[in-house]
Amino acid sequence: MKPLILIVEDNERNRKLVRTILEFRGFEVVECTDGEPALALAKSRRPVLILMDIELPKLDGISALQRLRADAETASIPVIAVTASVTSSQRERIATAGFDAFIAKPIDVEEFGKTIERFAGKAGASP
Repeated sequence: MKPLILIVEDNERNRKLVRTILEFRGFEVVECTDGEPALALAKSRRPVLILMDIELPKLDGISALQRLRADAETASIPVIAVTASVTSSQRERIATAGFDAFIAKPIDVEEFGKTIERFAGKAGASP
């Protein structure tokens, strides 16, 4: 069984890029475009990792993270911010919110892979 990663991203091109990289690395992927459905998917599907955009249309990534952390069923799932918001004040806001890591857009494929492995392991590894 492949490890499952949840992608929360409202931009279709970004979702496709991340999905392609993850599937190539052997992960199963589930996707949504906003924070609210991400909460439900995290609870029902129990991903090993969540990749969360910050700027989302309804429930933003920081608010979604706070709700994930407040729920005992999803509190321990690692959540990585994946965003183009890269100013120092925005990075500080993301770090303060409690994300486990930060990946800047545009994505550096090699660095992205190393970060994913750090939190989700290698998909080809046996459980």
